[in-house]
Amino acid sequence: MTETLRYNVPLALASNSDKARSEMIVSPILIDLRRQLKERINLFSGIEFDVDSEKGLNGICDLLISYSPEILFVSAPVITLVEEAKKENITAGLGECVAQMLAARIFNERAGNEVSTIYGAVTTGSIWKFMKLEGSVISIDLTEYYLKDVNKILGILAMGAVSQPIDV
Repeated sequence: MTETLRYNVPLALASNSDKARSEMIVSPILIDLRRQLKERINLFSGIEFDVDSEKGLNGICDLLISYSPEILFVSAPVITLVEEAKKENITAGLGECVAQMLAARIFNERAGNEVSTIYGAVTTGSIWKFMKLEGSVISIDLTEYYLKDVNKILGILAMGAVSQPIDV
């Protein structure tokens, strides 16, 4: 992972585009997370996640992590959502990520596969900020995590998966 990032990060940051950061930094991190968790999670990128249009809980999720063996379509439980900060503005991405987390909770409930905590992250690729939804309470970790601590970022992302039942 560190070798991949060492090679990709300068290219992604030099291009200064959201798409480059997503493809060269964020996606490799999430793919490595999936590998480390022995394919117990599945990743979905840029997918429609229309849960409740009347509540405004519809649209495209940048990245979604499901704790399900299904790889062709999103199935419950959805455990983590990653919002890629547009124009490198982490704060602006927090609200959108919270909305996606609320949508995930409703999605899981409807599927009869509720989880007690849903995690969210907002990232520029090089900076990560994490939050969680427990019941109706959103908690935001005020710490910003940087790529030099990629193992810590992976550990935080893995928390949502490891807290799930093993027998899916």
